[in-house]
Amino acid sequence: MDSNINIQLPIPPHFEATKVGEVWRVTYQEIATLAHFWRKKYHIQPASTDKARVCLLLIDVQNTFCIPNFELFVGGKSGNGAVEDNVRLCEFIYHNLGVITSIIPTMDTHKAMQIFHPVFWVNEAGEHPIPAVTNITPDDIAKGIWKVNPAVAYSVTNNDENLLQKQAYNYVHKLTQNGKYPLTIWPYHSMLGGIGHALVSAIEEAIFFHNLIRESQTQFEIKGNNPLTENYSVLSPEVLEGFDKNPIAQKNTALIEQLLEFDAVIIAGQAKSHCVAWTIEDLLNEIQQVDIKQAQKIYILEDCTSPVVVPEVVDYTETADAAFTKFAASGMHLVKSSEPISKWLKIKT
Repeated sequence: MDSNINIQLPIPPHFEATKVGEVWRVTYQEIATLAHFWRKKYHIQPASTDKARVCLLLIDVQNTFCIPNFELFVGGKSGNGAVEDNVRLCEFIYHNLGVITSIIPTMDTHKAMQIFHPVFWVNEAGEHPIPAVTNITPDDIAKGIWKVNPAVAYSVTNNDENLLQKQAYNYVHKLTQNGKYPLTIWPYHSMLGGIGHALVSAIEEAIFFHNLIRESQTQFEIKGNNPLTENYSVLSPEVLEGFDKNPIAQKNTALIEQLLEFDAVIIAGQAKSHCVAWTIEDLLNEIQQVDIKQAQKIYILEDCTSPVVVPEVVDYTETADAAFTKFAASGMHLVKSSEPISKWLKIKT
């Protein structure tokens, strides 16, 4: 076993847990100077020297999901879940700088005219659906309760309204057919170019610190920018084919193959009930096709993720817990970031 796994580094002095729920500018050059000092002080070697390669996969740790009063803040049961999760996640990264080889943050990335945003749909009165409380089913479309906003065709299907209507109905039907969540109309969120799309400042700072200390380039994975499908999982969109059986989106095959090559993959992020669960589900499906024993190298930081909970509206806690129970039964490990990594990370060299 790599000796680094037994060394838990201290939290560097620049980290302020009380600021994790805030947005601020990371002072890159100052952090770079600190990283240089920290690497020398604790004799931290470059990631290229790692005998065992450990990946930290961070799912959508962005302002839109993780900062109070942003569009889709994941409060979880406590009401402050994502902030509490990210305090622990930052501490985990700092404690284990010498163990984590690569960090891969996924970035939920949207524009206004996408199938899950209000502007995409209208009723007979020309009104858009209310976000967060509206689900659209095949029956809703058949009854004319909701239809595609014809004006959207200009931007999405080169003015072909008929094509857009067919694609939209096929999409909603496929979700039902495949046992997925129904099409939920979400508030505008993770808007490309906006502050909500950015990583949480404290997480960005920790990742940048790791990047320079380990001399390991952070690998950002974009997902969710296809106008005709949701993309909860970074590994695959919800629907791959259009009504004519032609592809509208593709699996992230390169990332799937890359993850399976690591000696260990540690997963955290938001939300437990949606993008985290869907990503792990897709990863498990891929593992089952290759070798189910590979599930044993997947570690889920269960104290660094929270489910979607909107008091008196919706609570996905049980759904999320059921998914995690399934993952554990497959051989994946549910672990806590607060415990020394040497207690639970089992890697061979």
